[in-house]
Amino acid sequence: MKIEQIYTGCLAQGAYYIESEGEAVVIDPLREVKPYIERAQRSGATIKYVFETHFHADFVSGHIDLAKETGATIVFGPTAKPGFDAHVATDGEIINIGKVSFKVLHTPGHTMESSCFLLRDENGKDVGLFSGDTLFIGDVGRPDLAQKVIAELTQDKLAEHLYESLHNKIMPLADDVIVYPAHGAGSACGKNMSKETTDTLGHQKATNYALNPKLSKEEFKKQLLEGLTAPPAYFPLNVLMNIKGYDSINEVLQRGTQALSPEAFEAAANETGALILDTRDAETFAKGFIPNSINIGIDGTFAPWVGTMIPDVKQELLLVIEPGMEEEVVTRLARVGYDYSLGYLKGGFDAWKNAGKEVDSIQRISANELADLVEQNKDTVIVDVRRKSEYDSEHILNVENAPLDYINESMLKIDKNKTTYVHCAGGYRSMIFASTLRARGYDTIIDVRGGFKALKESEKFRITDYVAPTTML
Repeated sequence: MKIEQIYTGCLAQGAYYIESEGEAVVIDPLREVKPYIERAQRSGATIKYVFETHFHADFVSGHIDLAKETGATIVFGPTAKPGFDAHVATDGEIINIGKVSFKVLHTPGHTMESSCFLLRDENGKDVGLFSGDTLFIGDVGRPDLAQKVIAELTQDKLAEHLYESLHNKIMPLADDVIVYPAHGAGSACGKNMSKETTDTLGHQKATNYALNPKLSKEEFKKQLLEGLTAPPAYFPLNVLMNIKGYDSINEVLQRGTQALSPEAFEAAANETGALILDTRDAETFAKGFIPNSINIGIDGTFAPWVGTMIPDVKQELLLVIEPGMEEEVVTRLARVGYDYSLGYLKGGFDAWKNAGKEVDSIQRISANELADLVEQNKDTVIVDVRRKSEYDSEHILNVENAPLDYINESMLKIDKNKTTYVHCAGGYRSMIFASTLRARGYDTIIDVRGGFKALKESEKFRITDYVAPTTML
């Protein structure tokens, strides 16, 4: 038996490949299915099943394409109503591959169809729990996402379901069972997950607040719901794509990787409602970019921030990409359902500049330069665009918080007539903020290079006392 976790850092997502006697299961695959197919081919194995722990909110799963290309059967837990051919399993159903088996455990709470898959070895011993978003390492799935799709499913009702699922289905399992969750730290599907991506169930029983047997249902609900913030707008749209179906990833790649000359790119920008998305790193972008373009660097947590900043997954996009990264960018967009790229700028920004087209730039300064400005003028305006949880944990004294996550509300805190210095944790998010406001007519935004880390390390700013965060949302 082989168990492999295929972890994708930018989404903090874990897919799984399990193989026995030439048969394989893939659990919670990403949109691009080629890596799973190639993995099975290396072992001469056949992918027999694609297990989905639930209808994912934060990414578009590859279950449909993987089933089409391999002949595998898609399996969901009870109550799921997919808009395509799939096997909806019953609670307690046993599914065999090779010499091992999986028991379906219906664990509603994160969503109503949420299910875990309990792996048993050839001797019938429980060895692994593929827990989806029901149980994470150090946390459990948030219960407020499904209500964005089904209104009557309040977070209170879902939290009660989750309590019962944990106590009746998961906590009775043996301590030596290995927990394999769908996400780790950085995912918005839970509020305070560990950086570890697997653990024993016994250790989770001892350390995870949600598995405390002495915790009453009401106290569990209180702790679970505390610190939740509104999920990104693209979450319910991804859920619907996972339920109803979507275009083949090959079609999306073909459409999105069309090379456009500077003239064709400019014409498309002028004649369509497309948004220009520049995926270069913040430092490079700041030195020169196409006017009105938004910077979300491919080297950061790209896909989740695209989903946060662009609420409509059907928004047409024109892409500025470092040469050679075209397929990577379009693939990452497709992972979160952004399938409507019209093409990319052939030759990158240099081609645009060399064609004599109009360019723009954003000023950046260092932490030491900002300190000098503050010394000269105590009224210098500094804005912290990190999440509220980060700001509450530690921030520069007397600096206002305007989280990037809520850009439409946060921009109201910015005075167009005053020079404003913005920072995040390290410089990635502040450039997204600065470029977005620049595109909306704010011409007095200056980015602080290195973010809060650099500001703190300069030892030239007064910092609030550190408070350990209870949520990372």
